[in-house]
Amino acid sequence: MIVLRIPNGWSVRFHPRALAVGAGAALLAVVLSVFAIGSGDYPMSSADVLRTLAGRGSPAEDFIIGELRLPRLVTALLVGAALALAGTVFQSLVRNPLGSPDVLGFTQGAATGALVVVVVGGSSAALAGAALAGGLATGLLIYAIAWREGVHGYRLVLVGIGVAAILTGVNGYLLTRAPLMQAARAVLWLTGSLDGRGWVNAMPLLIAMAVLVPVLLACGPAVRMIEMGDDTANALGVRVERLRLVLLGAAVLLVSLAAAAAGPVSFVALTAPHVAKRLTRTPGPNLLPSMCVGALLLVAADFAAQRAFTAHQLPVGVVTGALGGAYLVWLLATERKAGRI
Repeated sequence: MIVLRIPNGWSVRFHPRALAVGAGAALLAVVLSVFAIGSGDYPMSSADVLRTLAGRGSPAEDFIIGELRLPRLVTALLVGAALALAGTVFQSLVRNPLGSPDVLGFTQGAATGALVVVVVGGSSAALAGAALAGGLATGLLIYAIAWREGVHGYRLVLVGIGVAAILTGVNGYLLTRAPLMQAARAVLWLTGSLDGRGWVNAMPLLIAMAVLVPVLLACGPAVRMIEMGDDTANALGVRVERLRLVLLGAAVLLVSLAAAAAGPVSFVALTAPHVAKRLTRTPGPNLLPSMCVGALLLVAADFAAQRAFTAHQLPVGVVTGALGGAYLVWLLATERKAGRI
């Protein structure tokens, strides 16, 4: 670990390997992004893409990149980073490698809010707002039920799984009540899709990330103490319940906004933190590397969803679900072999 001392008594600590992993994942995400922007029915070279992004492209190139391809790409980067960051926070708080918003019910809550709008025939803007409201309401409900002189990881997991099961049933019922065309639209959204995403979808998440990422990174050392147990963290001067409430609120907000932007994209929040931790081989939550890995994973999955099958494009959630499901099976087998489950 390297410690940099700065004036006024502040210090910055980082692991060189974790920093290298985060920088490498970010660089790969940028390279893949440039390549993805240039591919499609109107192919462009990487040089043309960079020239257009610098403001020196033709009107046609400006429109194709600035209005069609770049908003989708930025949304993918932000959603992947937000889900990975939220997943890292959840896994640290519950001290369980399987802890993620997909398992704990927060994603299902966002889906419930969106489905209510679908049933009543609301607009896309209303759908995004309802997904945000549904995720936040689910977070408050789980926290309230799990509270008993504090919120402990094991109880939070059990309550979250129960709420997720209930909301899954509610979502199935809402789908049966929706008109046929609206139900088809809802199924596509529930799969997780970046089709047709514009700047209006990316901006709320971008603003939230600009506020919440510094907050979560500043809480990183305290999160590492919580991973050692509440008693240890309290002994080290961490106000555990206050910090846990802040972390849960930030993570739920990130998950809800990500769902509002692209639907409930599955398994990124579960997979990215594990991949980052295996690459960094460092203790602690690995917030920054996880965020970069999550952005890379979702951009790669979206590129595969668009290009892997020439006949038609797939929703990005299909790719993340297939790959993430395979990873979950492997993770369960590994944990069982190690005697942890």
